[in-house]
Amino acid sequence: MKNYELVLHRVEADLAAGRLRIGGRLPGERVLAEQLGISRPSVREAVRVLEAMGVVRTATGSGPEAGAVIVAEPVSPLTAVLRLHLATNHLPMGDVVQTRVLLESWAAKEAAGRSPELAPVIELLDRMDAPGMSPEEFHRLDAEFHVALAGLAGNVLIAAVMESLRSAIHGYVLAAVPNLPDWEATAVGLRSEHRAIVKALAAGDADSAAGLVTAHIQAFYQAARLPS
Repeated sequence: MKNYELVLHRVEADLAAGRLRIGGRLPGERVLAEQLGISRPSVREAVRVLEAMGVVRTATGSGPEAGAVIVAEPVSPLTAVLRLHLATNHLPMGDVVQTRVLLESWAAKEAAGRSPELAPVIELLDRMDAPGMSPEEFHRLDAEFHVALAGLAGNVLIAAVMESLRSAIHGYVLAAVPNLPDWEATAVGLRSEHRAIVKALAAGDADSAAGLVTAHIQAFYQAARLPS
C-alpha cells in the first residue's frame, strides 16, 4: 500500500465511525504524518486526491479557515469516477442497455408512487418538440431526460450511476441514427413514448411506467440494430 493510501483509509474509517462529519476538518498535515508514520508530502498527496474526488475542500494559509474540510457532495465524486471508467473502457452495447433497463424501470416504478415533481421533465420534452432539431441535439436532450427521470426516484446512488452513463447513452444512441430507416418517424415515436411515460408517472401507475420505460429503451435498441 502506498503511503498516501494510508491517509485515504484513515479518512474512510473516521467517516464510517462518525469521528469525521460533514463540515469537520481533517487533522493537520504534521499530525497525520506523525500518527501514520509517513512523510508530510505523502499527506499532501492524499489531500490532493481527496480534493479531486470532491471529499474535501482545502484553503491555504493559517488560522481557523485553513486546512481540509469534509464537504457534502455525495453524487459528483462517484459520478466523476464512473464517467472516467466508462470513457476508458469499451462497454458492450447490450450491457449498457441492460443496465439502463434495470435502473430506469426500477426508478420509474419507484417515482410513480412518490408523486414526483414533473415540471422539469416536461420542460425537457417541450424543448425536444422544437422543429428542425438535429439528431445530435435531440439525443442530448433525450439523455438528459432519462437522467432526470431516474432522479425522480430519490435514490442518490441510482442518480449518480445514471449521470455517469449519460455520455455512453448519448454516444451509442447518436451512433445508431444512420441505422434507422426514417429518423423523423423515429423521433415522432420517441416523443410519443416519452409523453406516455410521464403520463403514467403523473397518474401514479407504477407498473405501467416501468413497462413503458422498458419497452421504450428496448424498442430503440432493436430498431437501430445495435450489436450486443
